[in-house]
Amino acid sequence: MKLISWNVNGLRAVVRKDFSEIFQNLNADIFSIQETKLQEGQIDLSLPGYHQYFFYAKKKGYSGTAVFTKKEPLNIKYGLGIDEFDDEGRTLTLEFPDFYLINSYTPNSQPKLKRLEYRMRYDDALRDYMKKLSVDKPVVLCGDLNVAHEEIDLKNDKTNHKNPGFSDEERNKFTELLNSGFIDSFRTLHPDEVKYSWWSYRFNARKNNAGWRIDYFVVSDNGKNLISNSNILTDVYGSDHCPIELDLNIQGE
Repeated sequence: MKLISWNVNGLRAVVRKDFSEIFQNLNADIFSIQETKLQEGQIDLSLPGYHQYFFYAKKKGYSGTAVFTKKEPLNIKYGLGIDEFDDEGRTLTLEFPDFYLINSYTPNSQPKLKRLEYRMRYDDALRDYMKKLSVDKPVVLCGDLNVAHEEIDLKNDKTNHKNPGFSDEERNKFTELLNSGFIDSFRTLHPDEVKYSWWSYRFNARKNNAGWRIDYFVVSDNGKNLISNSNILTDVYGSDHCPIELDLNIQGE
């Protein structure tokens, strides 16, 4: 089973580019996206063979998540049951026979870390939610988690220390998540590989590969035997992020 996750930085914008072709070529069993930046009725997306599930932010043109899946899920949950996070459409859960898929667009802590406390509360709530679900069956978390965990995960680690996405607080929360029974699939399979998933639109960052790895597939310990591959698809354009891939030893459609 192939899973793809991609922060599209505006679904309508990427659809005007090559989204349809990219989507077809990747041929994922489950395709999760973040930062859809739209409301219900603002897009008519033709994806034959896929069930579509959207979770919209109340604020127009902001945040939002969606999952497109060939196999119909057993259950769908919109949000974490906490209004301050759910109002921004950040977390979408689909239950399948063999695992739970959680698609997350984790809040950015913003310049001068002015939204750090909100971000910390989200991290705690998401971790607690994942731990509860993992008692029942394996959990796969995907999405833009807005943190580069280690120095290897961004180009300029020294100059970005204490900046949004590389503050000690955010990195420690990710460590706390891993220590509570989860693995970073890409780093587990590729411990020394330098590869990024996001580049600023400024300073020719992508051309110079001055990027950050902030998009993840995190898997609960009881599901690590399901993992066959985890990769970052740096040759796919259309957003300031590139898609990431997780292949599971589960029969797809």
